[in-house]
Amino acid sequence: MRLNHWLLFFGLLVQSFGGFCAKVDTLEVQSASMGRTLRAAVVLPDRYRKAKQPFPVLYLLHGGTGSFRDWLTKTPDKTLLQRMADQYNLIIVTPDGDPTSYYFDSPLVKTSQFETFMSKELIDKIDNAYRTVRDRKGRLIAGLSMGGHGAMFISCRHPELYAAAGSMSGVMNINTATWKVPADFAKSRAENFAKLLGPPKDGDAPYPGYTMVMLADQLKANNLPLIFDIGVDDFLIETNRDLHRRLVENKTPHEYTERPGAHTWDYWENALPYQLLFFSKILKTNAVSVP
Repeated sequence: MRLNHWLLFFGLLVQSFGGFCAKVDTLEVQSASMGRTLRAAVVLPDRYRKAKQPFPVLYLLHGGTGSFRDWLTKTPDKTLLQRMADQYNLIIVTPDGDPTSYYFDSPLVKTSQFETFMSKELIDKIDNAYRTVRDRKGRLIAGLSMGGHGAMFISCRHPELYAAAGSMSGVMNINTATWKVPADFAKSRAENFAKLLGPPKDGDAPYPGYTMVMLADQLKANNLPLIFDIGVDDFLIETNRDLHRRLVENKTPHEYTERPGAHTWDYWENALPYQLLFFSKILKTNAVSVP
C-alpha cells in the first residue's frame, strides 16, 4: 500500500512539472582571442529533440563576480530556464564572462576580450554545435547587472547579429560615482575599469565609448528593439533612468519598466519572463519561432 501511495505521489510530482523536459549541456568554448577555454551552459527545449527546424537562441549573460552557472543555480526556482526554454521553444545559452570583464574587449588585458568572444567565437561554436537560426532574426541577447551592460553594449556594437537586446538591473553607466554603493565597493570597481581600460577621463563619463548612457545616439541609429528594467530599490536605478531619459529625448523606441525589488535573484527571476514575452513577439514577427 505504501508503495502504491509513493507511485501516486511520484506521478503527481511529474505531472506538476508538466512539460519540463529541457536538457542542459555544458560546452567548452575555445577563445583564440584570449588564448584560453571558457564554458557555457546550453538549455535545449524538449521540442528540440522532436522538431527538425532550426531554433532561435537567447544568449543570457551573468552579472559581476558570477559564472556561467548562475542563471541555472541562483534563481529561487531552479527550473526557471528549463521552463522558459520549453515554453518559448528556444535555446538559452549562459556563457562565462569572467567575474568583472563587463563584456568589452580590453585594450590592455589580452585575456579579457569578451566582446570578441561573445559576438564571434561563442556564436560560431553554438551555431556549429546545434541546430540554430543562423541569422540575426533568431538571435537574442540579454543579461543582468554587469551582463545587462554587456548585452546592451555588444548589441549596440554589433546590431547586425541580434534581433533584440535586453537588460535587467543593468550597469548603464560604468562611472561608479553614479552607483548608490559603499565607497570601498565603488573604488574597487573603478580600479577594475582603470586596469581594463586605462586612466579615466574627467566628467560624468570617464569611458564614453564603453558606457551605455553615452551610446544613446548609436542605439537610435541601430534601430534595434530594446527592453530594460530595474527594481525601484536597486543601487543602479539612476543609471537606468538616465539612459531611459536619453532614449526618450532622442526618440529611440524602447521598453522601460521599474518594478518593486532590488538587486536580487528574486527580482531577476520575476523579470526574465517579461523579457522573454517581449522577445517571443519579435521572433514571431521574424517568422523564426518554433510552434
